[in-house]
Amino acid sequence: MTQSSPTAEKAAPQVPLAENPFQMAVAQFDAAADHMNLDEEMRYTLRRCRREFTVNFPVEMDDGRRQGFTGYRVHHNESLGPTKGGIRYHQDVTLDEVRALAMWMTWKCAVTGLPFGGAKGGVTVNPKLLSRSELENLTRRYATEISHIIGPNKDIPAPDVNTDPQVMAWIMDTFSMHEGHLIPAVVTGKPIVLGGSEGRFEATGRGVLYCAQEASRYRNLPLEGATVAVQGFGNAGYASAYLLEEVGARVVAASDTSGAIYNGKGFDARALTRYKQQGGRLAESAAGDLIAPEELLELPVDILIPAALEGQITERNASRIKAKLILEAANGPTTPAADTILADAGIMVVPDIVANAGGVIVSYFEWMQNNQCAHWDEEEVNARLHRIITKAFNDTVKVAGAEKVTLRMAAYMLAINRVVEATKLRGIYP
Repeated sequence: MTQSSPTAEKAAPQVPLAENPFQMAVAQFDAAADHMNLDEEMRYTLRRCRREFTVNFPVEMDDGRRQGFTGYRVHHNESLGPTKGGIRYHQDVTLDEVRALAMWMTWKCAVTGLPFGGAKGGVTVNPKLLSRSELENLTRRYATEISHIIGPNKDIPAPDVNTDPQVMAWIMDTFSMHEGHLIPAVVTGKPIVLGGSEGRFEATGRGVLYCAQEASRYRNLPLEGATVAVQGFGNAGYASAYLLEEVGARVVAASDTSGAIYNGKGFDARALTRYKQQGGRLAESAAGDLIAPEELLELPVDILIPAALEGQITERNASRIKAKLILEAANGPTTPAADTILADAGIMVVPDIVANAGGVIVSYFEWMQNNQCAHWDEEEVNARLHRIITKAFNDTVKVAGAEKVTLRMAAYMLAINRVVEATKLRGIYP
């Protein structure tokens, strides 16, 4: 493969350094709180996490050794209901990252009108280095360690980076064994046969699609023929890619942990997805030419979808972003300093707490179905998802217009107002 792209003439910039994710999350909250003139007492409550749990536990490996791991579960706020949030397995997981993700989940649930607070969990591990039996042992031990703070009416985990329906099945089974009976509603994102929801696998990507459709009308940017770059070709990234392709967009660049590729004529996104699901690496794909991973963010495309980890668009590279529309399929991909640069450049950013809310919305549907002993078909799930996420987008646009602020600021204002109202109505016990 050759090294070529529309921006290959210039030297590739260095990979930007991500800011501390919790500092990012707090800075985003503080900016909205300042605009809203939020009182100091409420700021104290909302800029801190309600509950933080760290566990250090041994796991028996295939060779009989016992290896130690560290895991976290954080509850940011529970004013609107039981906490909700994913569990990620990644070698770079830290407490501050989990804190940030929990806070972002609070705002995501609030802006979409879900009856949940925000939570998140994670284990510091590279799961690619574990066998299936070691992964199961780690999952069941972690689930046991956090079992007293999760539950269908307390805190409901879900999949996130490097976790999937199988991991959720192990957590559900472990929790159910402790309780002595099957409790499917303790987690979402499960296999359908164990109470999972239709449409859950594509939910985040489908939510990105629905937001793209609304944003394209708002910005007069037709999706038919629009060029798209996707950073992070995992579940959210490739579902976003092939669903946008189905409405006429052309996916021209994609990346995963192995590298990035570019093809000006466009990929077959579903074929590339199948390749990935069969264990393929983008850097070894014949679908396009290799480019530097950081260069993908700066391609002259219509739509950029950061779908990897937080802190990818920073003040070091924001001025080189050429996309007309950014849809944040990842959590926290844009730093506060970068937000200002993008706004000044007239680039529309649909913030993560709206754009990638499809996953938690359909998780809410799964939780509802489990509690009601019901099962909805995919058409019903998608119709409900469309209604909720488009309302959240349009509510955000209205506030942004009225207050003359960015979509992120508007979404935060909506979310914070709802959490503040619930907090005040509930009062303090005792």
